[in-house]
Amino acid sequence: MKAILIDDERLALNHLEKRLAKLGQVEIVGKHMDPRKGIEQIGQEDVDVVFLDIHMPELNGLELAEQLLAIKPFLNIVFVTAYDHFAVQAFELNALDYVVKPVSMERLKKTTQRVRDRLGIKDGETAVGGKPVKLNMFRQFAVEANDGQMSAIQWRTAKAQELFLYILQHRGQMVRKSFLVEMLWPEFEPAKAYPQLYTTVYHIRKTLSQFGERFHIANSLEGYVLHIQNVLLDVDQWEQHIVSGTPLTQDTIQTHREMMKLNDGEYLQEYDYWWAEPERHRIKLLWLRAALQIAAWYDSRQADEAIACYEEICSRHPLGEEAYFALMKLYASAGNHVSVVRQYRLLTDILMEELNENPSSCITEWWEEWKKSSSSYIAMN
Repeated sequence: MKAILIDDERLALNHLEKRLAKLGQVEIVGKHMDPRKGIEQIGQEDVDVVFLDIHMPELNGLELAEQLLAIKPFLNIVFVTAYDHFAVQAFELNALDYVVKPVSMERLKKTTQRVRDRLGIKDGETAVGGKPVKLNMFRQFAVEANDGQMSAIQWRTAKAQELFLYILQHRGQMVRKSFLVEMLWPEFEPAKAYPQLYTTVYHIRKTLSQFGERFHIANSLEGYVLHIQNVLLDVDQWEQHIVSGTPLTQDTIQTHREMMKLNDGEYLQEYDYWWAEPERHRIKLLWLRAALQIAAWYDSRQADEAIACYEEICSRHPLGEEAYFALMKLYASAGNHVSVVRQYRLLTDILMEELNENPSSCITEWWEEWKKSSSSYIAMN
């Protein structure tokens, strides 16, 4: 199992490291006196357990634990403390265990066994996260099967599918039961709607059981919280790359374009869920911004690639003027006057049909200037 140690006292940190090393069941992947560095590493790596000192001057260990569990709800936390009276608070935070300094080998052995039991590790085995489950959220929801092919989950009802996709969109957040019954069963009285909700959640849990502990629906009096671990969403992978700020260069442009291919359709495109529309719109705008940046990079380097990028933008965002205008200017530079006219007419037609509007003044002014200077256009007309 992989562990990180956090303690502001170097001697205590080294002592715990030596004790764990003697047990031979724990791989220490990090130890920190600065809790902020511990948070950073835990957010970036797969970690099974954190041994955390409660009494630290910069950040109380109990407060730090709350932050860590917010990042990784399935993280195992073992508190290390010189004060036994912190035990109650530790377990209120759902800590796996706590040990009192100075830590004895016998007590540490029991603690590591608890971690192994929680992780489902048998004697002689090591902690293996297993192959992540990959979820496809673009176009149609699907799960990657063992053969690498995407396949649909067989839900018991359409309501079960919608409820799961809703809490998946809001993963890590509490979704109120009162909202769910109003959303899914508005025609029912509460006395009938709530049993429908409970039954549907039960069937969702049964359906998800094939994935082990990767999906956990936590229940409270007010609502549900979906926690996921070792699960990859294509929309998350795509967005993380898009917002990473990696500059467009000759060395990175192909990587950017490959990542853009992950977004091969709109978010949950095949489903008419009204609640998905704000997220769908947000992701569309992210795609548009990234696609325009890639097209603009090619603009002064490879006109044919720039044209291909702008044409794709026009196809996916037919009401966006910027791509049409860029195509008009590219075709004008290449002397392709027929294509300039075609792009302008496509833009004016769709804006008039959909919005009853004309193109922006900057486009119409450019168009009028281009007509005056283009003998080919005059000859065609």
